[in-house]
Amino acid sequence: MSAVVNAQAVVKRFGRVAAVDRVSVAIRPAETVVLWGPNGAGKTTLLRCLLGVIPFDGAIEVCGHDVRRDGKGARQVIGYVPQEIRLPGHQTVRETVVFIARLRRASPRVALDGLAAWDLARCAGQRVQALSGGMKQRLALALALIGDPPVLLLDEPTSSLDLAARRELLERLGRWQADGKTLIICSHHAAEARRLADRVVVLERGRVAQDAAPEALGAYLDGDGGSTGREG
Repeated sequence: MSAVVNAQAVVKRFGRVAAVDRVSVAIRPAETVVLWGPNGAGKTTLLRCLLGVIPFDGAIEVCGHDVRRDGKGARQVIGYVPQEIRLPGHQTVRETVVFIARLRRASPRVALDGLAAWDLARCAGQRVQALSGGMKQRLALALALIGDPPVLLLDEPTSSLDLAARRELLERLGRWQADGKTLIICSHHAAEARRLADRVVVLERGRVAQDAAPEALGAYLDGDGGSTGREG
């Protein structure tokens, strides 16, 4: 089965430092890959390369779109949930959803109807800056799903959630897997990697150190190489 995400020899430098150093990884349709590694390993930077929002060397294709030549087309088929959620605080939830729907060439009405699934319909008239951290996270997830993109990139999606919200999100991720979505997740939770991942790609100093099923990477997932926080 051909790869839905195909990155070959990707390099991203900040000055003289290679944050991503000749990373090659191919991800099949409906596969879930967890990116794992210590702070500064290059996980978040690699996600940004996949999105085409920063320049890089090498080649990336997402659903047949060359990210360097057609970044806008690639982003149309990607839903992205960043670790640090930055949304226009002065807009209402409704205004934000309609804006993103139009940007993604999706139906604003369908997108607004989808708020109910995240318990956000009651907040539609509130300004984003008035939402709690947990509700902002829900909104970010709802926005990522607008247009039903086949590929989802999630950067530490459970890091700011309480236990109940984390359990709910993990259940949703399981449903998205069952629906055939391709998931690429940065996570430092070993239990999440074991539960969700088909493969774990371990990054160390910007390079792929391991690429294997989670059951083959016990030492990494139990602490040797695991991440414990944010990275640039």
